[in-house]
Amino acid sequence: MNFSKAVVAILSLTGWFIAIARAEPVQAEPPGDPPWARVAEDDRAITIETDKLEAVIPKRNPKQWMTGIEKVSFLDKTTGFREIGDGLMVVDWLMEPGSDEAWSDKVIAPDGHGVGRYTWHTNETDPARRSYALMAHGGSHRKRMVEGPQLCHRMKPVQPEVIRGKDFIAVRTTYEFEYAAPGRKAGSRWTQLIVFPKGERFFVLMDKIDSVNDSAEMFLRNDTPGCVRHEKGDTFSEIYLSYLSGPRGVRITSSEFFTPFPPDLKFGYRRDTHKTPEHFIRAYHLRDKKTGKDGPWLAGLTLEPAVVYEAWCSQRPGGIIVMIEEVHGKPVKTGESFSAAHIVGYFDTIEEMHQVYNRHKGHTALSADKSGWRLVR
Repeated sequence: MNFSKAVVAILSLTGWFIAIARAEPVQAEPPGDPPWARVAEDDRAITIETDKLEAVIPKRNPKQWMTGIEKVSFLDKTTGFREIGDGLMVVDWLMEPGSDEAWSDKVIAPDGHGVGRYTWHTNETDPARRSYALMAHGGSHRKRMVEGPQLCHRMKPVQPEVIRGKDFIAVRTTYEFEYAAPGRKAGSRWTQLIVFPKGERFFVLMDKIDSVNDSAEMFLRNDTPGCVRHEKGDTFSEIYLSYLSGPRGVRITSSEFFTPFPPDLKFGYRRDTHKTPEHFIRAYHLRDKKTGKDGPWLAGLTLEPAVVYEAWCSQRPGGIIVMIEEVHGKPVKTGESFSAAHIVGYFDTIEEMHQVYNRHKGHTALSADKSGWRLVR
């Protein structure tokens, strides 16, 4: 071998050893999106697209509310229908029964920077405001805020965590309440975990509270699955509530919602006045505005019926049906936690909702990491 060839051989061998030495400590790239799903993220929101669904989770500047699934972003690829309200699984305050009248001057927060005062008819002197308060909250079960702000209205920008798995995509959002009623502390932590499983037309969701306060009857208020925007039933044909009128539930025609009525007049549920149902399902039957043809049901399944403290399905002025649900409503001590787990999505029949419910019933929590997701009792 001549000198030049020897040099080339030595340099080639040296380069090979260097390449091996460099290759060993290099860490594998984090796994990307699975082939059946796609995640797109920018400064404003996270967009999830699976083989069956599309959904947007806002981080800032939402189209309507900051929590849950963004307004009209929830798409059923099977039928082409979308959510028709103001978003899904929207979260409000930490609350308890009772009056805030004794400290009302300390909680009024017109700019949102405070815990806020609960809208109640006896607080109002203007007849129009009093009428609205009765329609919005009724007159039979007064409540007050423990911590605020109302998250859907006033939550500051967040940075949710995206978790990718082989057969799911999950998004976890956390936020600490910033304001407290007099005599209470601020800082309870809200966690919302949303899991989109492969091949399903629904997502699984948990809302969890880690409390920094004591309360004899603390609850978290949300919209399950969400409100309904309509004009004389143009976007839906009927509503289904599994927990009224016996074990089969009740189907309510859209015409029942043409005229506003308060939440304590009809279609309401309270744990202290109603028997705990076998299943807790709330759903509306979507309707094509142009053709009038029925589409799928959009349903919210609260997987442990006993966690529901109060729920109502009432028509407010302005063409909106609110489907508020309050969870827990039991004694809480500082340092304790409570949670509720739900399934929300599209179903072709009521029977299908109950079949899915039976497979997942009894769970109140949800966890997820890159190895998998699981419901927890």
